[in-house]
Amino acid sequence: MSASPVVFGILNITEDSFSDGAKYLAPEAADARAQELISAGADVLDLGAAASNPSAKPVSADVEIERLAPVVALLKTQGAPVSVDSFSTEVQRWAIAQDVEYINDVAGFPHAEIYPELAGARAKLVVMHSVQGGPATPRIHVPPGDILDRVLMFFEGRLRALESAGIARERLIVDPGMGIFLSTDPEASFAMLRAIGRLKAAFGLPVLFSVSRKSFLRRFLDRGPHEAGAATLAAEMFAVRQGADYIRTHDPRALKDALAVTRLLDGPVALA
Repeated sequence: MSASPVVFGILNITEDSFSDGAKYLAPEAADARAQELISAGADVLDLGAAASNPSAKPVSADVEIERLAPVVALLKTQGAPVSVDSFSTEVQRWAIAQDVEYINDVAGFPHAEIYPELAGARAKLVVMHSVQGGPATPRIHVPPGDILDRVLMFFEGRLRALESAGIARERLIVDPGMGIFLSTDPEASFAMLRAIGRLKAAFGLPVLFSVSRKSFLRRFLDRGPHEAGAATLAAEMFAVRQGADYIRTHDPRALKDALAVTRLLDGPVALA
């Protein structure tokens, strides 16, 4: 088991995220939720202001920045580590200017024109794979038996491009994408979870997994987003046991509690 995975707390400042769209659009609501996530044990706040699910409406970079700015400013004054989750190069440039700790791109940083700026920044980069090459539109079927090879092929090319542009390898984190970012077949996501060790061995880089309330879990159990807490935690703990270095979650308290109990039970046994 990963000794101490970094926990990303998800904060969607959006109208139409699948799980909590429109709940945190107002700056005061987003700020309050950020404080809740910190109190619940989130190590990093992952802020997204444009949803990437298939039914989401496009959001301009100006609107993204307008939604992000007050929350980032507050968290920076508190010294809380910030991740900006955006596939917009304009928003990524803004995030670099704010000196955030992480930039998280569901498209895996496909735009070479921003590479020099990324190379000059200090932020770690979460490089995510998706079969769509970005937001999850359209829905694409990939057989579960093919998914690992596709993910490995993507990272071989993308990591090479990023490093060739001068981006230090130690700043890179790989995220295979889950749910509809992998396939319309839920089993593809389960196959990817089982292959964490092979993904880590292939590149020797930290791995982030984001399974929280995802469609593959909900479809398997026929649950809604807010009924998927137990399934989420089971998948997250499996990922940690397989060596995941980062977990991105809606419920950091549940994950931190489960990790604490597991460490206790896995520790030395005191015999009377």
